[in-house]
Amino acid sequence: MRLILNVIWLIFGGLWLALGYLLAALICFVLIITIPFGFAALRIALYALWPFGRTIVDKPGPRPGALVGNVIWIIVAGVWLAIGHITSAIAMAVTIIGIPLALANLKMIPVSLWPLGKEIVPVDAVNAPSGALR
Repeated sequence: MRLILNVIWLIFGGLWLALGYLLAALICFVLIITIPFGFAALRIALYALWPFGRTIVDKPGPRPGALVGNVIWIIVAGVWLAIGHITSAIAMAVTIIGIPLALANLKMIPVSLWPLGKEIVPVDAVNAPSGALR
């Protein structure tokens, strides 16, 4: 089922969202200080291409610079990417088949606004018993 949803997602919105994240990454790579944002945008672009079967979790450990970085990210690109997710979710929710895709779009809004300090992992790794290899 994940494969079917991912293929439908890729055709009807994932590719365009990933291109938006790639554009944000390119803009962030222009300035030296925003290079970490560019890498975060690339991670999210890959997630935007194939989201089903993966989820977002907080990175372990203290992240002192993540708050300041996330505020800068919201100003530079986060708001525009979140608007893209909302627009895509509304368009996908028009059909019954598109409702799971719209929910996936809404699930991606928090990471589009606050990407630093987050990690994208397979769903199976989150549900694995503690101590199991990932």
